[in-house]
Amino acid sequence: MAGTSPATANFSKAKSAVGLPKTDLESSAGQARIAEPRPKLLFLVTEDWYFWSHRLPVARAARDAGFEVVVAARVQSHGEQIRAEGFRLCPLAWRRRGDGILGAGRALFAITALYRRERPDIVHLVALKPVLFGGVALRLAFARGIGPAQIAAVTGLGSGLMPASRFARLGRSALGWAVRCAARGGRVIVQNPEDGAALAGFGIAPARIVLIRGSGVDTGHFAPLPEPPGPPGQTLTVALVARMLRSKGIPDAVAAVRRLRARGLAIELVLAGPTDPDNRDSLSEAALAALTAEPGVEWLGRVEDVRAVWRRAAVAVMPSTYGEGVPKALLEAAACGRAIVTADMPGCREAVRAGETGLIVPPHDIGGLAEALAALARDPARRQAMGRAGRALVEREFGEARVACQTLALYHAALRERRAAR
Repeated sequence: MAGTSPATANFSKAKSAVGLPKTDLESSAGQARIAEPRPKLLFLVTEDWYFWSHRLPVARAARDAGFEVVVAARVQSHGEQIRAEGFRLCPLAWRRRGDGILGAGRALFAITALYRRERPDIVHLVALKPVLFGGVALRLAFARGIGPAQIAAVTGLGSGLMPASRFARLGRSALGWAVRCAARGGRVIVQNPEDGAALAGFGIAPARIVLIRGSGVDTGHFAPLPEPPGPPGQTLTVALVARMLRSKGIPDAVAAVRRLRARGLAIELVLAGPTDPDNRDSLSEAALAALTAEPGVEWLGRVEDVRAVWRRAAVAVMPSTYGEGVPKALLEAAACGRAIVTADMPGCREAVRAGETGLIVPPHDIGGLAEALAALARDPARRQAMGRAGRALVEREFGEARVACQTLALYHAALRERRAAR
């Protein structure tokens, strides 16, 4: 390389900021390099759009550090963009849900064959289904000899594995077994401490569990925005940016705004995000039409650049009713200088410093949610101060360069362990 790329420069700065020592990933010129032949890094994710929205910064940093990057996913809308980054794309015919037993068997066979064909040095399994299927496939593909180093990223245990779920008994056992397989030669990434404790309960060695909070936010793209202009007393817009899932708290947010409007408060709710037919928890378009038929609620559908939402809305709300990893939408809102109101649930509370960058309310507490929104609606100075503090928090702890730095350090450690095992 003739010079240092922006991604490599950001990585080096972040590495210094978080106090990580220099490793042989970095050349004497300050660039992250891997000795030839290039190690092959394979991302296993369910959907191409999820890789694009949540793993692109890490993949770019790995590419700039000298890795060959392969992405295995269901390809729908982002195939060309992924290839244009210089990554090799391996389409998989699977979905996050609804494959059935035969579909699951086909997916497992395809992933096993993919591993044998590609012979990656590192496999990065992202989210629950890839961790489960990818962990099993690793055992099948490399029953003899040393397979790739493994990184299993648990991006939130979600509602499907909560104790009250019918799936929980079988799901927790299967996931625990798969994560133990993945952790055997690598690490397990969690985004919040509660998920780390849960995985330790599955029998994962605590030394194998690494906390990396979130997927990283591009703080240059999501820059601070001024509050929407308007005279005192004008309608306050709050926004919920997410897939249109019940568990994101959409019904509760609508109910809270309805209650405040009935009390005469000038407030409106904007919902921004697509429905998710692959998710049983998704609201249908008909259900959303019913919610938005009442005054003060609007659904925008998919928004390609959510900065347009934060130019319009002064407060971000997400009263989730189940555990998240760390909601990226809340971090993007904070990066834009927006105060946050969210639920006291794993992951959500990681994105907020209560009373400083936003307000945290109990889950399912519509009254508490309404009061939190009302408090910020009536106090512009407070919500603006929270927005500034939220921006500083994202810059300090959730920037994409920091996340890429921490993840690349894991890749390097995993490669060292693999070499030692050989």
